[in-house]
Formats: sequence, structure tokens, C-alpha cells
Amino acid sequence: MKFFLNPASALPAIPPQPMARCAARDAADVEATMRAVFDYRPTPMRALPAMARKLGIAELHVKDEGARLGLRSFKALGGAYAVLRLIMAEVGKARGQPFPVAALPRARSGSLRSDGAAEVSTGAEGVNAAWTRDFHEMAASMTFVCATDGNHGQSVAAGARLAGAHAAILVHEGVTRARRDAIARFGAEVIEVAGTYDDAVAESMRLARERGWTLLSDTTWPGYESIPQWVMQGYTLIAREAERQLALPPTHVFLQAGVGGFAAALASAMADQWSAAAPAFIVVEPARAACLYESARAGRPVKVDAGAPTLMSMLECYEPSHLAWRYLQQIAAAFMTVDDEDAVAAMRALALPERSGEAVLAGESGAAGMAGLLAAAGDAGVRRDIGLDDGARVLLVNTESATDEARFQALLGISSSDVALRAGAPA
Repeated sequence: MKFFLNPASALPAIPPQPMARCAARDAADVEATMRAVFDYRPTPMRALPAMARKLGIAELHVKDEGARLGLRSFKALGGAYAVLRLIMAEVGKARGQPFPVAALPRARSGSLRSDGAAEVSTGAEGVNAAWTRDFHEMAASMTFVCATDGNHGQSVAAGARLAGAHAAILVHEGVTRARRDAIARFGAEVIEVAGTYDDAVAESMRLARERGWTLLSDTTWPGYESIPQWVMQGYTLIAREAERQLALPPTHVFLQAGVGGFAAALASAMADQWSAAAPAFIVVEPARAACLYESARAGRPVKVDAGAPTLMSMLECYEPSHLAWRYLQQIAAAFMTVDDEDAVAAMRALALPERSGEAVLAGESGAAGMAGLLAAAGDAGVRRDIGLDDGARVLLVNTESATDEARFQALLGISSSDVALRAGAPA
């Protein structure tokens, strides 16, 4: 474990523009969209009192995103939401007035889950029917392209299929066959790129320019920020739900990070909604892809060299989102890294707790926040630096369940369905 206490977080905050859209108030727009299109229900908040006692803290809660809209990942809120909003924006621009949420097509399945058959959706009736027709016509003319480690691409592909648009998803060599198949089942064109996630991002940019496709990345760079803001805005719904589900606000939130969009969106939204007693946000990254940690140490965005791939493949990113970095630099209390074996230990701790009723089904990347908590709790100096004492109320987010069953079983020696049975959650 490496740990860096962020001195910048103690300075007066200057809201970095144009990040204003990623605040708690935006979660209401996301929720309205989710209710219009899907059989929306909040993901569960799981209390782990036995684990909290073991770690010497007052409370431990895990917001479990493993059942989000049938995609087993929080990413269902990002890419798919951005697809819908981008099509709405294009129709609204053509008509000269805002697109009404009530005219969005509704998923007959109630979620983004697909069994391989074409997703069928229906629009509103009456005055909104023309809007719905225009939505589908606009969608049919659009192709969304992005790079992915797995989950973001699946969300974009699922959103495009629901809307009737096209999707081209670029995967790098480290994306497993199971995750590629999960993307392809939504009818997306899956394109392999030699190299890393960052190489896939570069190729997605080239294809978007060359073919006139809409680039829907979940990372940002100078000159490209507005579209990823829609992705990040989608994630703020997690914070809105958490506020309703917790009796007291957390004192500490451990947030895993790849490029940093998820961590920045949740930290900004939670700091907004719990402004009277904002939690300490600790950003957790794989040691083999710690671009935010190195950026914090340098005081500027840093691209790290790619080396051996990390097991936490959904977080394997070597350059931070510049937009996310601007937020995290000011709002994160600390940055830390965890090793691959820490992630496996965290998966095991969540899957096989002392009390079976506290089981949580988490994949390698989904358990990274827990890995950070376990590492911090085991280090007296870190505990002191972040105030992780017996009064601490910790919140984690399980960002994904077992999105690769074979890998999950190979790592833990137990099937995801067995853990799901213990947890009372869908596998």
C-alpha cells in the first residue's frame, strides 16, 4: 500500500468550472430519466456490523451496485444515460425546444438486461408520440463509439440498442472473453486494439473523427469534457440514493478509481448533499495503474507507464480524466494504492464474512474500496491521518458484482451464485 495525505484538500475550495453539472442536484434529472425508461428501484445499502466491529469502527455500509439495471455494474448509470441524453439533445436542437422526459422510449424488459433478443421499447402516447418518433429516427442515424475495460462499453452498447442507435466498442488485449461477449450480445461492433486502455481511447478518437461517429468516452482531456459530464452525472444518482438510505451521513467514503470519473462524481455530489458534515473521501487505485495517486503527489495530471496488467481490470487506466482530476485534487482527503492480492482478500472478506447474512458479491474492481479500507485499518499511521477511529462511519460502493464468473471462481474457489445466495442478491 502507498498512501498520500492530500494537502490541497485543506485549502479553500474553488469550484472548478465547468464541473458544475456534477453536483447532487443533477441526480434528480438522472432519477427522472431512469423512472421514465426503466422499472427503476434503488440498489441496496448493506450494513456490515460484524465487519465494522472487527475493524474497530462504528459502522460499515456497502452500497451494492451489482444489480443496477441488469448490467451488474454502476456503469449502467453512466454510458446508457449519456446515450439517452445525447439523443434527446440532438432532437431538442432540431426542434428548437427541450426534449420532454415523458417522451423517452420505455424498455419493455424494465432494465438494460438482454437475453440476446432485440430490445423492444415503446414511447409515450398523445402529444409525446411525435417526440418519441423523432427520438428513434435520430438514434438510427447515430453511432456511438468508446473505449472500455468492459463495463462502460457494455452500458453504451445497451443504451444504444435500447434507443435504436449503433455502437462500436473498442477493447484492448486485456479485456476478457466473457466481458467482450457481454458487450457483443447487445449488437455492438466489438473492435480489438493492440495495447492498453489508453491505446483504445486514442483509436476511438481517430475513428470518431474519420467516420463521423459520436465519441462517448468516460474520460476527459483538454477540449473534450462536455460529453463525459453526462456520464459522470449519471453516477450522482448513487449518492442521492445513499442519502435516503443512511440514517447518518458517513464520516469516510472509500472510492475506487480508474480515470477518476466515478470518484469525482460521487465525491462532489456527496460533499454537496452532506455539506454540513462532509465525509473524508479516500481515492483507491490499483498499484499497477495509479495515475491519480501519482498526480496527487506531483500536483498535476500525470500519465504513468503501463506495466504488468492489474487484476482490477476495470480500473486499469494510466492517465486521469482531467476534469475528474480537477475535482479530486481539491476534494479528496487522501489517495492510496492497493495490490492485486489486497483486492482478492477484499473479495473474500465480502463474500465469506463471519456472518453469512453480511455477504456481498463483489468482483475484483468492485472490491477495491474494501481493499483500501482493510489496508488503511491495518496501518496505525494511516488510521491516525484520516481519523479512522471507533466513531467512524464508513461507506463503500461495490461498483460491480462478478462480471467474469470463471475468473471469480478461480480466485475464490466458490461460485458467484453461492455467494449471491448468501447475500440474498441476484448473481
